[in-house]
Amino acid sequence: MTNADFLQADFATPRELPDFDPASPARFFNRELSWLGFNWRVLEEAENPRVPLLERLRFLSISAGNLDEFYTVRVAGLRELALAGNSTPAADGLSPAEQLVLINEDARNLLGEQQRVLTGLKAEMEAQGITILSPDDLTNSDRAHLAEVFLSRVFAVLSPLAIDPAHPFPFIPNMGYALALQLERKSDKRSLQALLPIPAQIDRFVALPGTGHRFLPLEELLVLHIPDLFPGYKLKAHFGFRVLRDSDLEVEDEAEDLVREFEVALKRRRRGEVVRLTHSAGAPKTLKDVIMRELGVTEAEVIELDGMVGISDLSELVLDARPDLLWPSFTPRVPERVTDFEGDMFTAIRQKDMLLHHPYETFDMVVRFLQQAARDPDVVAIKQTLYRTSKKSPIVEALCEAAEDGKSVTALVELKARFDEAANIRQSRRLERAGAHVVYGFLDLKTHAKISTVVRREGDELVTYTHYGTGNYHPGTARIYTDLSLFTCDAKLGRDATKVFNFLSGYAPPEDLGNLAISPITLKPRLLDMIAAEARHAAAGKPAEIWAKMNSLIDSEVIDALYAASQAGVKISLVIRGICGVRPGIKGLSENIRVKSIVGRFLEHSRIVCFGNGHGLPSKKARVFISSADWMGRNLNRRVETLVEIENATVKAQIVSQVMAANLADVAQSWVMGPEGKFTRPDVPEGTFAFNCHRFFMENPSLSGRGSAGASDVPKLTHTED
Repeated sequence: MTNADFLQADFATPRELPDFDPASPARFFNRELSWLGFNWRVLEEAENPRVPLLERLRFLSISAGNLDEFYTVRVAGLRELALAGNSTPAADGLSPAEQLVLINEDARNLLGEQQRVLTGLKAEMEAQGITILSPDDLTNSDRAHLAEVFLSRVFAVLSPLAIDPAHPFPFIPNMGYALALQLERKSDKRSLQALLPIPAQIDRFVALPGTGHRFLPLEELLVLHIPDLFPGYKLKAHFGFRVLRDSDLEVEDEAEDLVREFEVALKRRRRGEVVRLTHSAGAPKTLKDVIMRELGVTEAEVIELDGMVGISDLSELVLDARPDLLWPSFTPRVPERVTDFEGDMFTAIRQKDMLLHHPYETFDMVVRFLQQAARDPDVVAIKQTLYRTSKKSPIVEALCEAAEDGKSVTALVELKARFDEAANIRQSRRLERAGAHVVYGFLDLKTHAKISTVVRREGDELVTYTHYGTGNYHPGTARIYTDLSLFTCDAKLGRDATKVFNFLSGYAPPEDLGNLAISPITLKPRLLDMIAAEARHAAAGKPAEIWAKMNSLIDSEVIDALYAASQAGVKISLVIRGICGVRPGIKGLSENIRVKSIVGRFLEHSRIVCFGNGHGLPSKKARVFISSADWMGRNLNRRVETLVEIENATVKAQIVSQVMAANLADVAQSWVMGPEGKFTRPDVPEGTFAFNCHRFFMENPSLSGRGSAGASDVPKLTHTED
């Protein structure tokens, strides 16, 4: 047993931190540094020997992409505040300027570590016949092949750009990558500075024929062919650089046409201020100074990389052609209950509530639910929230089919879904053309709730079938994100969902909700009340326990409520994948709180909270909730989110004794947080069995999706070994 097994292990002995004042802002851990800590954990998976080689390369790519987005949104916001002279401290007491200093140091270390990890992975990949070449590695036949590739697939897309008074410095978009060139004219040795933007429309790595898998980075191909682009000139020096720009959108509060306003804002995003410039080593000072001046960046915003610029592009080398270097294939299950009824979702749901656990149970069931609704002559209406969707979304297609068939279809499309705004605008246009009612929610609130309702005529009644989810209606992400899907025809839950849709379309705040709480109205008060109730159970000498799982926990009121509950004697076990502002295990403050993070094959995304309700956990009398919301200020105060109480006994048993218990018991993929905010992975000796919750879920079907299973049929927490 290790301290990562929160199901069996005792709480760690609380510690006293030197010079720590539990009443000061220091009781909160900084949000930005916590996020960087999560990305360090992602990067460390790139060196985990238990992970297949190309999956480790994928983790490296993800860590780089995560860091890019962090800079374009979070750092950009802090930078703007600091430049405006705003010194308002965050919950932990740090001003924007102070946070930027700490972020800069940690991020630079992270970028350096990414390069070191890449060096090690390249060596392992070469041993497996996958090689990233340099120009020195090329044979004459390679060069001949590349010359053909250059002329037929690359040349026409390139735009070499001189930098002089007649050619102003060109615009480099967000995440744009370019070569800076110092050239000399052969005829008179006159110098010329130029840029060569590297087109994002072409793969970063050019495949070469030969034994194994051989690739040359696109920028190296371009350098080889500078004479073709600048005839009569000699290349004297060059370096690559990449630009990250402020990508936060600003939308006018009084926008008359929200879609058009977002289309304009998206164009502004491409032209946001530069927040980070990374460049390859060996840049000539004069040329670098020109680039910095034209892009408006200071030395503090410039990072020199001794290695590869734009590591996120390494995802291209996660080759399907090498399944031996990837995770073993896994096919999501179709629930037994749906199979028992020959695929009829409505009949399966009528039998009893059903909770599916994605990606272990296929997301196709959500798609089937809507497709069946679109084609069912007894269905009269469909209502649907859409936060993130895929480019060719089968869900949007089903909604369009239903609308074209004359059914009443209402779609709430959230235009403020970061980096999916353009896709959502396209989908809204498609839905409108099909005849659906498209609404966009609120100007000042994002709609992040995941709700779908289907109203079906059955005899003399209208029956509402409802889907509540913790994740997006996106088949692509549903293959790698762990999320929950609740299907029910419970009349109370159906009425709750309808009231939420009326709120979204008509702005009328819902009253008398049964099993549902929503932010920004009732969700946070409900959470605080439930935490306080658990503290009262502890004070009364009853068993008192809270289990919670989410992506991020940073809201200061909720954290203080957890601290108060801990001091009252409530045992609190938290599974927080990413950002965590709680400091666990501090004597007198949080000695009954422990926190772990799970980073593994799948991205933990479901939000769950279980309260012992005076009976401890696990218990049949516990109160159990699933949610679309993390415990962050934005989710609790500035978004429309749902918190759904689960009353069905089998579904409750599935969440508490299967989903949550397995997450708490995980050792193989768990990191445990200390009072200082640092996460450590438990040392598991080679050959020792370490429970892996992802493997468990891959091998055991969800309880409520089994045809005849009941609350007492929870499977034992074990799985096959490697």
